[in-house]
Amino acid sequence: MSDDLALSPALLQEAAGRFGMLAATTRLHIVWVLTHGERDVSSLADEVDGTVAAVSQHLAKLKLAGLVRARREGRHQFYVVDDPHVAAIVRQMVAHLRGDSGRARGLGA
Repeated sequence: MSDDLALSPALLQEAAGRFGMLAATTRLHIVWVLTHGERDVSSLADEVDGTVAAVSQHLAKLKLAGLVRARREGRHQFYVVDDPHVAAIVRQMVAHLRGDSGRARGLGA
C-alpha cells in the first residue's frame, strides 16, 4: 500500500470522531452559523431554532472536540469555529448540496 493510502488506526479514529460531531443536525447547523462569525449562545439558539440549554450542551461537546472555542466578554461567552479546515469542509458541503439552484436537494431544507 502506498504511503498516501496508509492511515493509522489513531488517525482514522480521530477523523471519525470529528465527522461524528458534525453528524448531529443541530451541531452541524451551529458550526454552519459560526462559519459566518462569532455568536453568543442566545443568538445561536435563535438562529438554529433551539433552546439556550440545548445549544449550550451542543457547544460544550463541540468545544471538547476542539471544533469551537469561546471567549468571554463580561457575562457573555462568544463562540467561533476553532478549526478553519472544519469550517471549509462544512461550507464546501453546503455549497455542493445547494448546487446551482441555491437550495439543498432532498434534505428537507
